[in-house]
Amino acid sequence: MRQINSIVFVIVISALLVCAFISYRSKKDIGFPLALLLIGLLPPVVGNLIIITSTVRDVSLIGSYIYYLGMDLAMYGLLRFTLAYCNIRRPFRILLNTAYLLLIVDAVSLSLNPFFGHAFATQEIIVEGYPYFKLVPYLGQSFHRIVDYSIYFACLIIFLVKTVTSPRIYSEKYSVILLTMVFTGLWQTFYIFSGTPIDTSMIGFGIFGLAVFYFSLYYRPVRLLENMLAKIASGMTESLFFFDANSHCIWANEQGIEMTGIVNGDFSIAEQVLIDTFPDVDFLQKDINCRRSVGYGKNIRHYIIEKHIITDNKGRKAGSFLIIRDNTAEQKAVQEEIYNAIHDKLTDLYVREYLYEKIRTVLEQNTSRDYYIVYVDVKEFKLINDVYGKAFGDEVIKAIADWLRSRLGRGSIYGRIGGDTFGALVPVGIFDERGFVEGLSKFSVAKGDLNVEINLHAGIYKVSKSDVDVSVMFDRAHLALNTGKDDYNKRLVYYDDAMRNDVLWEQKITSEFSDAIKNGQIVPYLQPIVDRNGVVVGAEALVRWHHPEYGLLSPAKFVPIFENNGLICELDRHMWRCACEILNKWEKEYRNLFISVNISPRDFYFMDVASEIENIAKEYDVDPERMRVEITETMMMSDVENRMNVLRELKDGGFIVEMDDFGSGYSSLNLLKDMPVDVLKIDMAFLKDSRDEDKAQTILHNIITLSEDLKIVSLTEGVETKEQFSMLSNMGCRLFQGYNFSRPIPIEAFEKTFLEDSSELLS
Repeated sequence: MRQINSIVFVIVISALLVCAFISYRSKKDIGFPLALLLIGLLPPVVGNLIIITSTVRDVSLIGSYIYYLGMDLAMYGLLRFTLAYCNIRRPFRILLNTAYLLLIVDAVSLSLNPFFGHAFATQEIIVEGYPYFKLVPYLGQSFHRIVDYSIYFACLIIFLVKTVTSPRIYSEKYSVILLTMVFTGLWQTFYIFSGTPIDTSMIGFGIFGLAVFYFSLYYRPVRLLENMLAKIASGMTESLFFFDANSHCIWANEQGIEMTGIVNGDFSIAEQVLIDTFPDVDFLQKDINCRRSVGYGKNIRHYIIEKHIITDNKGRKAGSFLIIRDNTAEQKAVQEEIYNAIHDKLTDLYVREYLYEKIRTVLEQNTSRDYYIVYVDVKEFKLINDVYGKAFGDEVIKAIADWLRSRLGRGSIYGRIGGDTFGALVPVGIFDERGFVEGLSKFSVAKGDLNVEINLHAGIYKVSKSDVDVSVMFDRAHLALNTGKDDYNKRLVYYDDAMRNDVLWEQKITSEFSDAIKNGQIVPYLQPIVDRNGVVVGAEALVRWHHPEYGLLSPAKFVPIFENNGLICELDRHMWRCACEILNKWEKEYRNLFISVNISPRDFYFMDVASEIENIAKEYDVDPERMRVEITETMMMSDVENRMNVLRELKDGGFIVEMDDFGSGYSSLNLLKDMPVDVLKIDMAFLKDSRDEDKAQTILHNIITLSEDLKIVSLTEGVETKEQFSMLSNMGCRLFQGYNFSRPIPIEAFEKTFLEDSSELLS
């Protein structure tokens, strides 16, 4: 019996050593506390092995000391392991320090036993024919047992509390170790009270250590995992199906049951339902990862289907599981986001970028069909917003969008290009020009008591070359619209190459303007102004451009362009400077004459006209009376008060103010009454195309008489014949200008013709 127990003890010791080493090398958090416990269990087992095998009292006594002191070490290791395994942090130090103190006291007590004999002694008995030294406990041994059993029971209580208070799926983790501890404790108690000479309970300590090692590092609580997986599967929003190796459904979560209509746990019907729902999915293939849609229109549902094979340790198919996720809400959100990205929020029409993209696609796919690009714009839309409010402006935009939908019909593509601009691609064959123009002309929007006529214009470009970008096509349609936008009766304008040429011309001369000024290509031509005796008293400076490529350009070729893009201000400033330079030269070489220069309406917006002219005159030391400024009567029809102030400032500065083209526009006698004008320029075009020449002459005579009565000098321009000159002189006109005297000519020619050759006459 002693030999068998010895062999068992050796096996247990070896196993504990191996497990302690493995635990120490483990990367798990519980590894070190577990290794400490296993090492602590070794001395009691080794001590018992010595006691069992020894037949000599002293050797047996040494084994007893190793056994009892080792029990203290085992209890310390058990406490450390229990606190770590049960995840008890807060009282860790308190319990550990208390155990330290009790175990140290007990160890000291046991160590003093050879001197005082207060703890235990050994008694020789015969077991199986050989001496065996049985323990005889004293008071110190009782203290030893109280300390160790206290720590043992403390750990037992901790495991019991964790087993009871932990969720059911976690209780197995603690209950297994708890039962092993109870079993070992009962075995040890049985030995103490049974009086058995050989302590075999240490085998139970070894078994306890091995069980704790296994359950701490390798055991997976199957029930815990099953419960967790069941909870996870049931909590999934996806439908989940499990199949056996023969692809028969054996389980489904609540979502899967609801999806397939499983009743009474009959999972077998799920297979056919899935096949009927997704007929184009092969559920027998190994792995599946696809998307499918079921239904149509508003009832359509979108699904993501995944299938995964489960294999055993030998790679054989053990089963499979299927996940079906309903992502209809996500798909609808994505589709809504895409829709919002390509549709205008206010009108629900395509936005510009997507409209262009759609048109490109249609043109690429239909190269043989003819199309129009239509550009629609609201004239003075800002005024609508200002007068009627932004809410009404939005109603106008929506009304135009609805009208385009109804008017352009099927086969057309339309969208909102910008704030108040719309664009469309319309097949030529279905475009109803007459109806479209009628709709543009009669378009109105009503809201409440309001009924406002909206001024719509459209430009059309016929698609002729597929290599022209869509944005360029709309630019050309927009260009066509702009050419007729000032004509309220011209609602629809077709693009032609002449418009494009005009744009290219505008771009060309605009880009060349600055260099033309620097290189002296833009110069003043002078047209003489004479008195009643035919004597030259001054001249009007008229701009001309000596273009290196196109020769002499008429002002009509560039002045209107510069008036539109604002460069007219720089042009006028250049002409004023040239006029002052000429006047400065004449003062030194010829008798004082005056030069009239023009002021554009744009000048009033972009500069301080009076200060600018005064500063230039001062720079060239020119007498202001010799620098006459011309304005047109139409210039004074807007912002009257401010422009009157500018004219008064010029007049106060000594400049002569002339009103040009009087009688050719919508003259206002009331305006003339208040305007600080020194010279009234009357256009002879007043007499042209008149049905009643006598009446026209009477009016002309009265204008001249009126100017004299107002102490305003009258100057008639456009005098082409001697008869006209004689007639106007007899009417009382003072100054004259026109082809009868000279066309506008270069400065050198003017000086040679009217100053040098006639110097004596002029002096």
